[in-house]
Amino acid sequence: MGVYFEYGEKEMVHLKARDKRLGEAIDLIGPVRREVVPDLFEALIHAIVGQQIATKAQQTIWARMRAGLGKITPRVIQETAETDLQAFGLSFRKVGYMKGAAARALSGEFDVEALRSLPDDALCAELARLPGVGVWTAEMLMTFSLQRPDVISYGDLAIQRGLRMLYRHRRIDRKLFDKYRRRYAPCATVASLYLWAVAGGAIAGLTDPASRTALRRETKQKNRPE
Repeated sequence: MGVYFEYGEKEMVHLKARDKRLGEAIDLIGPVRREVVPDLFEALIHAIVGQQIATKAQQTIWARMRAGLGKITPRVIQETAETDLQAFGLSFRKVGYMKGAAARALSGEFDVEALRSLPDDALCAELARLPGVGVWTAEMLMTFSLQRPDVISYGDLAIQRGLRMLYRHRRIDRKLFDKYRRRYAPCATVASLYLWAVAGGAIAGLTDPASRTALRRETKQKNRPE
């Protein structure tokens, strides 16, 4: 049985009070169930899998890994041959990132469990010490493992798409993004869940107002190799 991101009436009431349009989307969409990975190392590997690929592709590769490897632990990653990991659909570079994280976890250089007690900024900084781990990966770990309450990712293309679709913007720059981030605080993670749902087509007839050129650029960015 899956574990899902926990939120409730408190977060929805806050967001509805702060943003009428998001509130309407919440009512239309209803509860959003997004699975989380409580084990921090497993969640880190899951986030690396999802770097710069579509959610559906991430789900497919992750299902193959779980079926082939069982529980994802540092020891399992270390002992699995690079070619076997690549056979799941992983790039050579992502396999290297996973091997590096496993080696550091097993040596004690990287204390995965110690991350739980760190504030968001310090957590991002600690994760950034790992090769191949940047801000987006840290934000996904904070969301889909630690369930931090106030996370929204500027670097996530689906978040940007959801903002464009919901608020009818052709482009989301950093200044505009920060306006919405402040509006959603301290419940930005739940807002993220709904923006992902919007981007995925949860509201019938809602289109993306971005230009075709921008959409083509975004598709290339999402699908390029690491």
